[in-house]
Amino acid sequence: QSNIDNSFGIIGLINWMWFPGVAIFGMYFGAKLIIPKKKWWILSIYVVLAIIFELFLFIDPSGSIEYVNPTIPGTDLINDNLIFESIAGILVLFFLISLLLLDGVGFLRKSIQSTGVIRKKFLLLSLGAFIYIIDGVMDGLFSPGILSIFIRSAMIVSAFLFYFGVKQ
Repeated sequence: QSNIDNSFGIIGLINWMWFPGVAIFGMYFGAKLIIPKKKWWILSIYVVLAIIFELFLFIDPSGSIEYVNPTIPGTDLINDNLIFESIAGILVLFFLISLLLLDGVGFLRKSIQSTGVIRKKFLLLSLGAFIYIIDGVMDGLFSPGILSIFIRSAMIVSAFLFYFGVKQ
């Protein structure tokens, strides 16, 4: 048994190329609910940053991603960690902080300002955003193992919180 051939960094590319799309969706979703008049400005800025991220990721995957191979090939997963000192890593941190502020804090602020059902929905969205972002960071920091089960379970809970936050 062995792991997939990762000599060209394909594992990191497959893993990280989706991040900007998810972040852009989150930024658009938050901007539409919190500051709808500026949503296109926000979306435009983050699309440009996402393109820059993808360029750096695909042009220099070994400079953007660090791989930890299992000691015995095929017995464990290859762990890929973003190098936070790289341009791609800095952009990911910027995306995460932006999402935390716009979606997490923004939805929390809206829930405090609202009453009734709207308050509850914004609170669910805020909680979902906080859990998803914090668990996403934890998932990227820790090696795959038993802790991943709890982290990813919490991410599933955040998906339900988002669902109940937007459900009519």
